[in-house]
Amino acid sequence: MRLLLVEDDNHVAAALSAILVRHGFQVVHARSGEEAIQALLPAEKEPFGVVLLDLGLPDQDGYEVCGKIRKRGDTPVIMVTARADVRSRIHGLNLGADDYVVKPYDTGELLARIHAVSRRKATGDAPVSATAAGTALRLGGVRIELPTRRVSVDGTEVQLTRKEFDLLALLAQRPGVVFRREQIISEVWRTSWEGTGRTLEVHVASLRSKLRMPALIQTVRGVGYRLVVPAAVQGP
Repeated sequence: MRLLLVEDDNHVAAALSAILVRHGFQVVHARSGEEAIQALLPAEKEPFGVVLLDLGLPDQDGYEVCGKIRKRGDTPVIMVTARADVRSRIHGLNLGADDYVVKPYDTGELLARIHAVSRRKATGDAPVSATAAGTALRLGGVRIELPTRRVSVDGTEVQLTRKEFDLLALLAQRPGVVFRREQIISEVWRTSWEGTGRTLEVHVASLRSKLRMPALIQTVRGVGYRLVVPAAVQGP
């Protein structure tokens, strides 16, 4: 697999590239945001399977680069950064990043995340069942259109990332039912790797924020999550 490593520190890039090459990756190193964008331009070469994107670049912020990459296509992007706060993670995922790794990281964890996002890309994104593919779900003021992957709250459309929609659609198809974390990760992220749990938490936080309904998705401590039907539409 061809992998684009966007890292301005040559020493860090050299050490990481050596590890990636030993694990079978063909690494292309970009030292700035502009180099990264140029490397992704259409060409005769094999497309990149994954982009590892450092956020602290010399010419432009990594978030900006991620947005440009996402506008050009759906190549999986893993942000690699020292910014560990949840707000930064949510911002990165909202821009279209597929995963977020915080420095310092274990190389085994990074390799597992690379393989996980590449599997998701290969198997497709939508976990929506075939039986529900032609329906729309309404939960109070929230409307989820499964065929068009659109979500609106009180008539106003809300822009969700691919994984945010997949997560919401999964929970909404069985309101009130508790979905185990392992089950959600398996159905939405198509992987059983437990490290994805942190990504799940960030996606839940992002959904609560975007929908402006913090109580819609309830955390069941030690188990997982469930979607709570708004009281206004519950039966007597």
